[in-house]
Amino acid sequence: MSNPDYHFVHNSFKLNGFHLNEDDLCRTAYIYIKEGEPHEKAVGEFLLDWFDHRDFIEMQTSGTTGAPKMIRVDKQAMVNSALATGSFFELDEGIKVLHCLPTQFVAGKMMLVRAFILGWDMDMIAPVANPLERLDTVYDFSAMVPLQAQNSLMKLKKVKKLILGGAKVSQALTKQLRGLPAKIYETYGMTETITHIAAKPVGDEAFTVLPNVNISQDERKCLVIDPYVICDEPVVTNDVVEIVNDKQFIWLGRYDNVINSGGVKLFPEQIEEKLSEYIGRRYFVQGSQDDTLGEKLILVVEGEPFDLPTDAFKHLGKFEKPKEVVFVPQFIETVSGKVIRDKTLENA
Repeated sequence: MSNPDYHFVHNSFKLNGFHLNEDDLCRTAYIYIKEGEPHEKAVGEFLLDWFDHRDFIEMQTSGTTGAPKMIRVDKQAMVNSALATGSFFELDEGIKVLHCLPTQFVAGKMMLVRAFILGWDMDMIAPVANPLERLDTVYDFSAMVPLQAQNSLMKLKKVKKLILGGAKVSQALTKQLRGLPAKIYETYGMTETITHIAAKPVGDEAFTVLPNVNISQDERKCLVIDPYVICDEPVVTNDVVEIVNDKQFIWLGRYDNVINSGGVKLFPEQIEEKLSEYIGRRYFVQGSQDDTLGEKLILVVEGEPFDLPTDAFKHLGKFEKPKEVVFVPQFIETVSGKVIRDKTLENA
């Protein structure tokens, strides 16, 4: 396919069983906004924004690279991102696809863009916690957040190829997913890069970047992304990584979460991964000021206090074991559902 512009709608594209062109999509958008369910209203608003006279979309970032803010994303860059995803995951025209993500956020928007650019036959449902519960169709492709996959384990055999994003896939969930016949990938990306720029089969260590994406590190060892068909300038992240080669990297953790305890650098995300099989609630580890160590490692658990399993810390290294366990009634979150660690701890 030659590079289409953002007004292009593939003649194989179908939404909920109906072939729709640009005019049809705009009419559908008005109906969704006037009469639709909340998730349909969000779709309607996006479609009208997409097909208007402007060559950009305004989106709010999730705070991955800094404080959340409104940014302008070039529509043609979103088309290029859709083409890269189609190439990387070998997603052809006419495939049957399930859209079950909220369209308020970039991942949900991009599912729609991919569908009409690449010519998919898309079913769209509300972004519920268990999207496959009432569906019997076999889908070639879908995108979910890890919680949706967790709640759909018994029916994920109905999805041949699945990508997961929006949150890290836990070690416990990874073990469950690896036994399924579906091809399941964990993705890496953010609003600034127009959803994912890399992916890996669940359980693998290294992410592989999509076509036309270059990677490097800054002086903090944080990932720098140069997707030159998507962004005008490189995106500097706060994600500490190990560069394997020019196409692969291993994610270690967030620079702003790193804990310096007695001169030892600890990555909370790696410690949390080791705890994932032993704590059945939401939790995180965090540094807290300490006169002796500078920072001491504490474990923060959501909900009423309870006794942790006796073997909960058995896979942790000497410096990784929490010095204290704190229970808080409820975690504080961003609008997209990401836990705000500092504010949660302040209210503990």
